[in-house]
Amino acid sequence: MRSSFLFFAPALMLGAATAASAQTAPMIAPDGTLLDIAAEGHTTRVPDVATIRAGVTTQGQTAAAALAENAGRMTRVLAALKKAGVAPRDIRTANVSLSPQYRYADGQAPVVTGYQASNSVSVRFRDIAKSGAILDVLVGEGANQIDGPSLTIDQPEAALDQARISAVKVARTRAELYAKAAGLTVSRIVSIAESGSSDGGSPPPMVFMSRAKAADSTQIAAGEAEVSVTLTVRFLLK
Repeated sequence: MRSSFLFFAPALMLGAATAASAQTAPMIAPDGTLLDIAAEGHTTRVPDVATIRAGVTTQGQTAAAALAENAGRMTRVLAALKKAGVAPRDIRTANVSLSPQYRYADGQAPVVTGYQASNSVSVRFRDIAKSGAILDVLVGEGANQIDGPSLTIDQPEAALDQARISAVKVARTRAELYAKAAGLTVSRIVSIAESGSSDGGSPPPMVFMSRAKAADSTQIAAGEAEVSVTLTVRFLLK
């Protein structure tokens, strides 16, 4: 847990308002010393959603040939996802591209040698334990590009709330420590501001290159994700 603090000198009542600001009521600062503490609260959860990008890249002598082969393979990939029980709402097209392929030689203009077509979908697996086996099926149906996984928590609010409670406890413990060192006591919390949070999303995904045949099934390990919240808590010391 990290924390920082800032003392404010005992505040005095502001003077009477000037004529130019007569409509603004004078502000009265707390009768004591203000202490600001930034504290982090943490908790962990096991991710329950894996997002993986799967796709097909094909080549052909013509653009039409490359697209036709790509469409055929992609149709089988999507059918395999449906058969595996992946809901349509969890399948989203991520990229479709078609580009010429060139041969380069010194002193000569580039020559088109064919075309490359790519099509990929972003798939959310809500049962991480089964995602590896499904990826193996996709490769068998023609997928030759797999990127991921990105592991996340589907509903992180409960974990974030636990981290918030932890952060407040950390802030109060630090406030009591500083107050004791200064010969004061903690009177109350004046304000709480949330300055940042992390809901347990994983870092940028790794890239898995498919093989024609694999001796073992692909394994996806969920591990644990850390959920954190950073708060700035202002205390009144007396």
